[in-house]
Amino acid sequence: MACTLGPDPRGAGGGHERPSWDNRLQYLLSCIGFAVGLGNIWRFPYLCQTYGGGAFLIPYFIALVLEGIPLFHIELAVGQHLRTGSVGVWKAVSPYLGGVGLGCLTVCFLVSLYYNIVLTWVLWYFLNSFQNPLPWGSCPLDLNRTASSPRTIIYELHPRAEACGARIRARAPWPALDGPSRVPGFEAECQASSPVSYFWYRQTLNVTADISDSGSIQWRLLACLAASWAVVYLCVIRGIESTGKVIYFTALFPYLVLTIFLIRGLSLPGAVKGLTYLFTPDVRILLSPRVWLDAATQIFFSLSLAFGGHIAFASYNPHRNNCEKDAVIISLVNSLTSLYSSIAMFSVLGFKAANDHGRCLDRNILRLINAFELPDQSVNRDDYAAVLTHLNATQPETVARLCLETCRLEDFLDKSASGTGLPFIIFTEAILHMPGAPAWAVLFFGMLFTLGLSSMFGNMEGIITPLLDMGVTHRFIPKEVLTGLACLVCFLLAICFTLQSGNYWLEIFDNYAAPLNLMVFAFFEVVGVAYVYGVRRFSDDVESMTGRRPGLYWQVTWKVVSPLLLLTIFVAYVVTLARTPLSYKAWDTQYVRFPSRQKKSYPGWVQAACVLLCFLPILWVPAVALAQLLAAHRRKKDTGRDRCPKL
Repeated sequence: MACTLGPDPRGAGGGHERPSWDNRLQYLLSCIGFAVGLGNIWRFPYLCQTYGGGAFLIPYFIALVLEGIPLFHIELAVGQHLRTGSVGVWKAVSPYLGGVGLGCLTVCFLVSLYYNIVLTWVLWYFLNSFQNPLPWGSCPLDLNRTASSPRTIIYELHPRAEACGARIRARAPWPALDGPSRVPGFEAECQASSPVSYFWYRQTLNVTADISDSGSIQWRLLACLAASWAVVYLCVIRGIESTGKVIYFTALFPYLVLTIFLIRGLSLPGAVKGLTYLFTPDVRILLSPRVWLDAATQIFFSLSLAFGGHIAFASYNPHRNNCEKDAVIISLVNSLTSLYSSIAMFSVLGFKAANDHGRCLDRNILRLINAFELPDQSVNRDDYAAVLTHLNATQPETVARLCLETCRLEDFLDKSASGTGLPFIIFTEAILHMPGAPAWAVLFFGMLFTLGLSSMFGNMEGIITPLLDMGVTHRFIPKEVLTGLACLVCFLLAICFTLQSGNYWLEIFDNYAAPLNLMVFAFFEVVGVAYVYGVRRFSDDVESMTGRRPGLYWQVTWKVVSPLLLLTIFVAYVVTLARTPLSYKAWDTQYVRFPSRQKKSYPGWVQAACVLLCFLPILWVPAVALAQLLAAHRRKKDTGRDRCPKL
């Protein structure tokens, strides 16, 4: 039976005095900083571009209204009313739901392990950005002096390479190299791929060719990891009393940088083409169920629902705070930030695409001039199409032997990426072409670091607040000690990600540790409030806090729409997951199609780890429910024994 939701008379668990926000702006910025993370920069623009540009916004905002905002309102309301963390909140709603809170805590812990590794990479790039020229702008010298070795470098095959008998790297950031020859004295792997890819895969990750080969610890990454966790600890050392001061910078600085990039990007050639390509709607794509699934999951993860961080933040609010208004404001700001960042990013990526397209044309023009002995400067980019058409009509065999590259602007615009590929490969290459590249790199990676730092504040609150509320430490042990121990444990466990195979394991954690678990927890959250505790009683609690009773929209979404939508998303996600082979893409210099990454299947023991990550946090829910059932049965048995007459 559900317990009555009432404010915690002590204000906090474990005898600790519960702090409160200095002002409402602090709280709003903290929630926005937690919700607006790296995914807003590198995931949303990719989805927008992939799924029909502006057409993707239709299912996105529908999911926001029917799923995101109602769930967000529930989390803020229960946290504010009970003034406790995720474990205490769901235990108060029903003792049988206590496992939901423990599961949220576990997911926060797992996410914190690998999320700060991304900040480690960002910090490494940030420190390297103070060089001119940037270290990922050119191939380094081969210090082992193996440049003259007979090793054959395999280049990306041009579509017509077999017919021409030559290998040509299409769309390279430097003049194409014909045949297996290369410039002597430079790293072969770099010339076979690109300077930005080489800096990422070799000089940053030093990645192995297979996940089974763990490799060694990369000490530069370990040092950056220690520095990142030190920064996180100093910011969260006293909970919201310390993060509340830092959040003014970490939450607002990214908007300043995005605005600077937007202004600069719109002034660059090709920016308008990039934005046109991004938002040109293709309504036919809406017929695909995958679009709706990705839109719903993007809203879900973008708002950081079911992590427990928002519940923790809301628990420090005064009782009479309009949590309904907060839920709407934060949700809209988060979604509009995703849209704003997409415009800023693709204005710069449009410039990069136009630049790459121009260089592709220049390489073809140079081949035409050399082959047909045309005067220098006789063919420019604007005339290229007409000249090529004329030569194809008059001397088609000669043109065919040149193996000209296919230079379509759309192909270069389509070279987008999701996840780490966008900031560490695609965007870093775009920055190289901008005047004053080091300054832009410092701004960009400084923005990413503050974005990730704000999200880490929410993750750590999702861990520390429940632990304090459960009283896992003695009341005389300072909060700073518990926070330090939590950060230290996370740092030590995250060292495995600094191995040469660490990037492969980060992808595993990112794909399997959180998504499925969070969907289950969110479903139990909305069902627990709507059907276990009851919408009517919950509405009474909301009215006592806001002075306004939730209307029909909230009632319908809580009772019907959101649970059904979450259940549909869960089923669709599981089906998609079951149909997708457990595989990864490896960076292997011996791969015949290098620099394309080789698709490999996970070994059996890695597949077992994937399954374990998928279901480990969820196991808290049935485990706690079963423990409560056994405890209730034992109490009932003891009560019956006490009632028996003694002889």
